[in-house]
Amino acid sequence: MISASNMTRFSTGILVLTSPLNILPLRIAPVLSSAAQLVERTLYVHLHPGLILGGGSQPRPVFIPPVVALSTIISRLYSNAADVCGHLDIRVLLTNVRAQSTTSSGTTIPNSPFPTPQSLSHSPDVVLTDFPLQNPGQSNQVMQCLQSYTGHCYVCSPSLPSVLLHPQLMTLQETEEALKEPEEKEEPLETYSHVVVGGTFDRLHGAHKTLLNISCLLANKRFLIGVCDKAMLKKKVLKELVEPYSVREQRLKEFLKEIKPSLRVEIVPLHDPYGVSVVDPLLQCIVVSEETRKGGEAVNKKRFENGLSALVLHEIQLLKDAHHTETEEEKISSSSLRSRLLGTLLTPPKDTSHLAPLPYVIGLTGGSGSGKSSIARRLEALGAVRVDCDKLGHEVYMPNTVAHHRVLEEFGSDLLNEDKTINRRALGRKVFGNKERLKALTDIVWPEIALLVKNIISQARKEGKQVCVLDAAVLLQAGWTDMTHEVWVTIIPEEEAVIRITERDGLTTEDALQRLQSQWSNSNQVEHANVVLSTLWEPEVTQKQVLKAWKLLQERITQRQKEDESS
Repeated sequence: MISASNMTRFSTGILVLTSPLNILPLRIAPVLSSAAQLVERTLYVHLHPGLILGGGSQPRPVFIPPVVALSTIISRLYSNAADVCGHLDIRVLLTNVRAQSTTSSGTTIPNSPFPTPQSLSHSPDVVLTDFPLQNPGQSNQVMQCLQSYTGHCYVCSPSLPSVLLHPQLMTLQETEEALKEPEEKEEPLETYSHVVVGGTFDRLHGAHKTLLNISCLLANKRFLIGVCDKAMLKKKVLKELVEPYSVREQRLKEFLKEIKPSLRVEIVPLHDPYGVSVVDPLLQCIVVSEETRKGGEAVNKKRFENGLSALVLHEIQLLKDAHHTETEEEKISSSSLRSRLLGTLLTPPKDTSHLAPLPYVIGLTGGSGSGKSSIARRLEALGAVRVDCDKLGHEVYMPNTVAHHRVLEEFGSDLLNEDKTINRRALGRKVFGNKERLKALTDIVWPEIALLVKNIISQARKEGKQVCVLDAAVLLQAGWTDMTHEVWVTIIPEEEAVIRITERDGLTTEDALQRLQSQWSNSNQVEHANVVLSTLWEPEVTQKQVLKAWKLLQERITQRQKEDESS
């Protein structure tokens, strides 16, 4: 038996909750808080209200009937988890939740939810329980009971460490009052053979898990999930950071296989707000939240038009996000989680052993109007050397330079102004709409700009500078990433970029759109990014992002220096 105060840390745990349903809501937060001190990654929750451990006979798992109170407890578990142990991947297991059923002859089906122990994707390192130990002398007996009980339910080591959690749950008086209340017969929860939900399910979080768990509670045969894809993602905040459909689908499959293995799960892409929910005649229930209820009603309207019966709308409450910022939604949402990724390292840097360790070079790029240069100036204010590649692009065209000579040779001396400079507007007309001629120009200019960049980086190294930022709109197209340690990309929605370009450059909306569509898309650029930033919100929000990105960058540089010193 390990004491909860021992502070041994485990990667994965199973929490067996034994408190009666009328007391459990009061105990969830303190129990999770205690569990979070011991478990670091994944916490499976197994519900068996009223389970007695160490009472003489060895308890066995039984089916728990689906009741309304169970639905409330599941919501409370995920809601409390978001507040007190946000770092944990909480999963409420429902394998043992099923209405007691009988055969046609009236005999009850054997009450054995686990004919064989269920395998979990993360192997448990510890089993925890809220079971109150009446007598300290019983601890070994309770431990053995808990280990044996857990082994009947899930595949785990026979010598799995066990922990009795002893949080300060309630005062004695409150406990006695709760227990004195006459135990009312729990209200049964209506279940259905075919249940449907829809959503994006990006970065599976507590609100998603609540929706999925309660849907599993309601479904006793088939669970159909429509997952937003393509057109349905267009209006999502920071849609470029939404996980690929295949990743979201796989996470759902893994999660649901553990939550309720007996359920037939079907996952389909959702290309419009309705999907299969308006054509599947077998569906009986759709699970919605307060904000998606109107969508559920619209589904029923379409079903009526299609000659199908209406779906029962089962509404669940949204989970509040206690940690949301001013620019984030009050509810727990994927868009808030995506916004928190801004400024963080999304993918590790590629091998840069061919580069000198210092200065650490950041390649900063982004589409027209994205605020790339404003971020570069903010980084410069924090101590970085800013390399303005647009300015260098003008320098390489100056008279008596290699690029000046080669451009005239390739495109004609009629480009010369009276002062021997190249008429950039006339040059633009010669390459506009002609990919081959444009490539001929960039093949001349880009290598010359790269040479100037390398000279500035070399000078910064001599001056002992720590960080250089290449402010470069064509960083990726020009192949300049081989001069950088990391790539940072600035993104804003296309409609916002159009507004900024028309206001800043006096272009028409059509010309602004044409300019944006001639550049790499946000999604393409993000594929190459180590860090993503966005200037969509107020300048103060951008500054916070930049400060976070800078702080994390300094930590990476320090860590890298330590690794270099020790190797």
